[in-house]
Formats: sequence, structure tokens, C-alpha cells
Amino acid sequence: MHIEQSKAERHVLAITVDNEAGILAKIAGLFTARGYNIDSLTVADIAEDHAISRITIVTNGPPHVIDQIQAQLERLVPVHRVVDLTEEGPHVERELALIKVAGTGDDRVEALRLADVFRAQVVDTTTSSFIFELTGSPDKIDNFIILMRELGLVEVGRTGIVGMMRGASGT
Repeated sequence: MHIEQSKAERHVLAITVDNEAGILAKIAGLFTARGYNIDSLTVADIAEDHAISRITIVTNGPPHVIDQIQAQLERLVPVHRVVDLTEEGPHVERELALIKVAGTGDDRVEALRLADVFRAQVVDTTTSSFIFELTGSPDKIDNFIILMRELGLVEVGRTGIVGMMRGASGT
């Protein structure tokens, strides 16, 4: 039951903003002022003229606090739109990770076998290590990392979550 409750409190916010200096600090400040953590944060330029960016934030909190944060974000002048993907309905979330694994012999063979199962791509290799590229849900990446710990996990780099609503309408 506790797991279901924590999932219900997880929110993915897609924020469309003017691409200007200081906006990310203002947005992060709203979360900090309320004592809420940002679990994941990604920013990307989304306009051909580089004038608009999209910020995706994953956070946890009770619905009334998320609503308050969303309302305050919408009042910031450079913010065009805030969408809580979690509340809006079906959406797709993905994350990219680079995972370095060192090993030889059977551990090396097993790392390659598991990478194939998870559809991870080998993007770099030496005689003693691999760097895998894995794209998918955060849970998929977490599970791959857990398995790689037993086989010689060295380092992990993750991009953070990006998300979009399913269907023809945009956020």
C-alpha cells in the first residue's frame, strides 16, 4: 500500500518558458522555498529561433502543494505554460543513462547478455570495461543498474526524465 501512495504523489511537470538567463533559478527557488525536492530536472531548447525552452521537473508532494507550485509557476512572467503530466492523463516518460561496467571472463559475458535483454547499446569498450547506453523508463534503468552492481558497476550518468502526453495534442 505504501508504494501505491508514493506513486500517487509523484508528479511530472512540463514547463514551457522563454529561454532567458535566471529562469531556471527562479523555478528551482519555488521548490526550495516550500522544502520540496526536485527528483529530476531536464531543460532543452525547443524552438527553431532558440527563444523557448522546455523544463521537465519530477517531484513528490501532496496534490494541494503541487497545485500551489503550478499556480505560482504560471505567474512567473517568462513561463508560458505549466502542465502536470501526471494529472493530465496517459503520458510517456523516458530517461537516458550511460553505465560503465568493468569485468572480465564470465562477468563480462553476463554483462553483455543482460545488456541485450535490456536493449542497452555498447557505446564504448575496452578489454576490461564497457559503457552501455540505455534508454527507457526510470524503473527499467534502475533494474539494469541493480544487476550491473553484481557484475562490476563503475559509474552511472543519467539525463533525468523527459515526458510527453500521448495522442495528437501537445503540452
